[in-house]
Amino acid sequence: MKQGPTARGVRASEGLANVRYEIRGKLARRARDLERLGYDIVSLNIGNPYAFGFRTPETMRLAMIENLRKSEGYVHQKGIFPAREAVVMQQQERGVKGVTAEEVFIGNGVSELIDLTLRALLNSGDEVLIPSPDYPLWTAAVNLNTGRAVHYPCHAADGFVPDPAQIEALITRRTRAIVIVNPNNPTGAVYPRETLEAIARIAEKHRLVVFSDEIYDQILYDGAVFVPMAALVHGTLCCTLSGLSKVYRACGYRVGWAVFSGDVENASEYLSGLELLSSLRLCSNVPGQWAVQTALGGYQSINELTRPGGRLYESRRTIIDSVARSKYLKLSRPMGALYSFVEVRKEVLPDFDDQEFALELLENKHVLVAPGVSFNVPYQNCFRITNLPESAVLANVFTRIEELLEGHAAAAPKLHVVGRAGSGAPIPL
Repeated sequence: MKQGPTARGVRASEGLANVRYEIRGKLARRARDLERLGYDIVSLNIGNPYAFGFRTPETMRLAMIENLRKSEGYVHQKGIFPAREAVVMQQQERGVKGVTAEEVFIGNGVSELIDLTLRALLNSGDEVLIPSPDYPLWTAAVNLNTGRAVHYPCHAADGFVPDPAQIEALITRRTRAIVIVNPNNPTGAVYPRETLEAIARIAEKHRLVVFSDEIYDQILYDGAVFVPMAALVHGTLCCTLSGLSKVYRACGYRVGWAVFSGDVENASEYLSGLELLSSLRLCSNVPGQWAVQTALGGYQSINELTRPGGRLYESRRTIIDSVARSKYLKLSRPMGALYSFVEVRKEVLPDFDDQEFALELLENKHVLVAPGVSFNVPYQNCFRITNLPESAVLANVFTRIEELLEGHAAAAPKLHVVGRAGSGAPIPL
């Protein structure tokens, strides 16, 4: 009897070989399995305000509802004019000059725009400078679009603020762009003006496109000051990315924007390519776009949450205080965004492995965190946690973390020294 062809499974594209997004990876899938078994999991791996009881401001919800009739058809590939004009007005208020609605693209969240803006720019092997730790979508999107992610270090000892000289040292003839994430995810760092000005001059000197991810621009603590990158970049192209997801607690609306400023005149071919890609997906989600004008022009309720006494401020304080009391943890104080990038002290637990710890914390303590290696760092002694839960929840989480680390310390091999010459007997310390 004639044998048929050997059965083969459907294989994934080779283009996914260097693409990682562990924040929603194996650990998150295991957490869902545990929830199906009846366990209550405290999921701290994703900055999703709705999951912790936050609501989108009512005025934004009403703006969307009142315009649903206008949302039933396609709109312009760049987005509706009222939304784009509102973004222009915000940029003008921040000192960014020369921007019109033609330089604004509305997308299905910043995530889609990261992919589109890189796809329109990169050729095979082109390099993009990305912070480490990074928001891993940037590295993944560069790799997906045939580029090469080159990571510039942001050290905890420096408050996770990058050194412009180290950035410039990484530039080659293939470097096309530099990514800034400020306020930073995952570290909570807020970059000082002098650092941003130095990076702007480097980008202008080498004619690099600047991608400034500013989705957390108004989530600031303890007097931290946000400086918009577009106000500093003039002699090269600058793309500012932001949206409704975080400041306005509207992740599910999937509304983000990319604003182009600086040397727009010499970027007409690139912007035409980006408009082509925007046209191919017809348009982004329409109902959510009607909330943009109300959001940017209305009362900024985020300020209530980030000042002393506000929920985000107090939850962040709980994280800071819990780490300060720990024998095993340390933290560079987060000044913005919704996260803390917590370090485990190597001198206390030298064999600590963040991935093993995250799995053990999930299985035994039912807490889900994102291990540090998820953010493209070369070390394995960190994890990211969000400050979205109530303070009491976070206090309980750190009690569980401390219990687990106590167990690790107790199980670690004890130091010993060799006994008298010739005896070979160890003497315990």
